Amino acid sequence: MGKVEWKPGTMVYPIPAVMVSCGNKDTSINIITVAWTGTICSDPPMCYISVRPERHSHGIIKQCGDFVINLTTKKLAYATDWCGVKSGREFDKFKEMNLTQGKARKISSPIIEESPISIECVVKEIKTLGSHDMFISEVVSINADEKYYNKENDFFNFAKANPICYSHGKYYTLGELVGKFGYSVRKKR
Repeated sequence: MGKVEWKPGTMVYPIPAVMVSCGNKDTSINIITVAWTGTICSDPPMCYISVRPERHSHGIIKQCGDFVINLTTKKLAYATDWCGVKSGREFDKFKEMNLTQGKARKISSPIIEESPISIECVVKEIKTLGSHDMFISEVVSINADEKYYNKENDFFNFAKANPICYSHGKYYTLGELVGKFGYSVRKKR
């Protein structure tokens, strides 16, 4: 069997489906669902989100200079989808989805309390790419739900939170563990 050629597109799947919270007392507060997100540097810790300029949150993030990437779970899947298809110009998404605004530790945008991990980000650069602008950001704080944290092992069990990902227009939970980093070269005992 051979391979079929498709037109160039965004086929790097699966990817995280996250809810990005943004805004402060000087702007409106909103949640936007983003799938174009990821890590871009580990020292300093940096990540990005890409947002279409016409989206309501684009202007809020540009004005505030910060945002929070809130990782999502199976329990948050409905809210994740809803916040991606409804506009913050028309709805208070926190209120409509019964989500709780929490105070971030180092930035002005709120965290989503129901998220197992909330990543506080400060925008360092905005790169215009075409359909989307990329907000290149430094991670300044991470808020982790203590019910998934094992203090003895300094381990966050994200799998226990039942995270979701996005793949070609659909949301999925993650499957079974097949290995961990370095397992292919680990010496047998």
